[in-house]
Amino acid sequence: MREDCAAFAHYWHGHNARVTGRTGPLWVVLGDSTAQGLGASSPAGGYVGQVLAELRMRTGASWQVLNLSKSGSVLGDVMRTQLPRVSADADLVTCGVGVNDILYTAPGKLFADLRALVASVPDGTVLLDLPVPAGVWGLLGRASVPYVARINRVLHEAAAQRGLPVARVSDQFRSPWRGKFAKDNFHPSQEGYRDWSRALLTAIA
Repeated sequence: MREDCAAFAHYWHGHNARVTGRTGPLWVVLGDSTAQGLGASSPAGGYVGQVLAELRMRTGASWQVLNLSKSGSVLGDVMRTQLPRVSADADLVTCGVGVNDILYTAPGKLFADLRALVASVPDGTVLLDLPVPAGVWGLLGRASVPYVARINRVLHEAAAQRGLPVARVSDQFRSPWRGKFAKDNFHPSQEGYRDWSRALLTAIA
């Protein structure tokens, strides 16, 4: 997984460099390792790659994606290093982040950063809520369900105040879990990312 993390980052870095100057609608992606596609068999197998292919097929337009995400990012990282790089002429901006904050950020700061991020993203940004790990990771998963549900409530409330759409990953990425997680049992697999893609496409539509 560590090797994939470096390889996927290298892929998107090269991809982003090639996007400059291309024609077609522009989609800018903000987020963490899930936006990198970590856990899928290739970077294009994550939700960004799957949604990009679907957008091109549904619209007939040559959509381009600028993926500014970085593995390990927390809410504050997105605000500091990714948001300032969003192109003013982006046709679509999406943002999915927060899982790492559950592990590394104190609750008070997490909720403050979450509200600050929602207030800072461009108008029309599609936010992704967090998967609820019911039935996953044993006791840790059961203990985290109320906390994740609370984070999602705050996200939805803050988004509603700004009129921003939310992709309900929490509704789509659910049990049965067989085959939906990568070998690290943390990141979604390519099959799991299909659920994430369905949630995002629904919100975009």
